[in-house]
Amino acid sequence: MAGYPLDTAARLSWRMEHEPLHPLISQKIHWQPDLSFRPFNYTAAPIIENMGSTAGTSSVVKPSPPAFVGAPMEKSSKASLIKELVALGLLKAVAAPFERVKLLLQNQKDIIKSGRLHKPYNGILHCFATTIRNEGIFSLWRGYTAMTMVHVSATVIRFGIFQYTKNLDDTQWSYTRVVVSSYVASAATQFLVYPFLYAATRMATDVKTIGSNTGDRQFNGMIDVFRKTLKSDGIVGLYRGFNITLGELVMMGALSKGLNPWKQHYSYILRNNFLSRHMVDFGFWISGNMATYPLDTVSRRMMMTSGSGTVKYKSTVHAIGQIMKTEGVKTFYNGAGAEILACAANRATLLLMIYVADVIRDAKEKQY
Repeated sequence: MAGYPLDTAARLSWRMEHEPLHPLISQKIHWQPDLSFRPFNYTAAPIIENMGSTAGTSSVVKPSPPAFVGAPMEKSSKASLIKELVALGLLKAVAAPFERVKLLLQNQKDIIKSGRLHKPYNGILHCFATTIRNEGIFSLWRGYTAMTMVHVSATVIRFGIFQYTKNLDDTQWSYTRVVVSSYVASAATQFLVYPFLYAATRMATDVKTIGSNTGDRQFNGMIDVFRKTLKSDGIVGLYRGFNITLGELVMMGALSKGLNPWKQHYSYILRNNFLSRHMVDFGFWISGNMATYPLDTVSRRMMMTSGSGTVKYKSTVHAIGQIMKTEGVKTFYNGAGAEILACAANRATLLLMIYVADVIRDAKEKQY
C-alpha cells in the first residue's frame, strides 16, 4: 500500500476483504436502463495510475472497458448470466404491483382525460384497492412481461458489450474517452430497450373500468401496443419522451459522481454492520431516484400522448411548461411514494436472496 495515505490504505484493504471477487454483471454496469423502476447506482471512477511521486507527475488511465469501469476482468460465463436473469425476473415480480400503482398515480391525469378513470386516486392504498376491486389482484402485474423484457434485453446487451470490450485490454483509455464511451453505450442500450419501456407504461396505465362503455382494455398485450402505436403514430410514437430519458441518464451520472464519495465514506464507517450499510445504500438509492423523478414523470406523460388522439406536446420543454401551468409542480412527484415502496421491496428481496445464497454456500462448505 505504499504511496497511499493510511486511511486510504485501510479502505482499500477493507474493500478487498468485504467486496465480492466476482461481482454480478449488474454490479459491473453502473447504470440501469429501466427508468420506471430506477435503481440509483454509483459509477466507479476509472483507475488512475500516478507515474511518479513528485511535481510534474502524469496520470494515465489503465485499460478498462468503457461501460464496465472499475470491474475485474474475470471471465463471464453464460451460467452466471442465466442466474442473474432469473434473479432479475424475481426482483421485478416482487416490485411489479408497486410499479403499476406508481404509474397509475403518475399518469392519472391523462387516464382521466381518456375517459377510462372517472376520478383521481386518493393515495397509494386507494389505488391498490380500486385496481384490485375493478380488475382483480393479478392485474397488479399487468405490464410485468414488457418491463422484464426491458431488464433482460439491457442485461444481455451489456453482457455482449462486456464480452467485446474484454478484447480491448491492451487499449489505453483516456479519462474523457472512458466517460464518453460509457454514456454512448448506455444511450445505445436505452435506445434499443425504450420501446419495451413504452409498452410496459401503456399496459400498466390501461385501466379497465367496470359498468361503463370503456370496460374493455385499450390494449390486449405488448404486441397490440406496438401494432396500434405504429398504425397511429409510426415509429416516433414508440420513442415519445426518449429525449428526456437521456437527460435523466446524464443527471443520474452526475449525481452518482457527486454522491459516491459520501456513500463510500458512510459505508466504510458502518463496515461491520451489514444492515446499516445496506440502509445507507438504500438511502442514497432513494435520494437519486427522487432527484430524477420529475424527469421520469415528464417522460411517462409524453408516452401517454402516443395514439391517444390528444394534442401532442411540441417538445420536452413544452411538456414541462404545460404540466407545470395546468397541474402545478406537485404533479411531478405523483406516485413517488409508490416508487419508494417499489425500491424498498426490491432491496428487501435482494437482501433475502443474498442471505439465502450465503446459507446455501455455508451448508455446502460444511459438507466438505
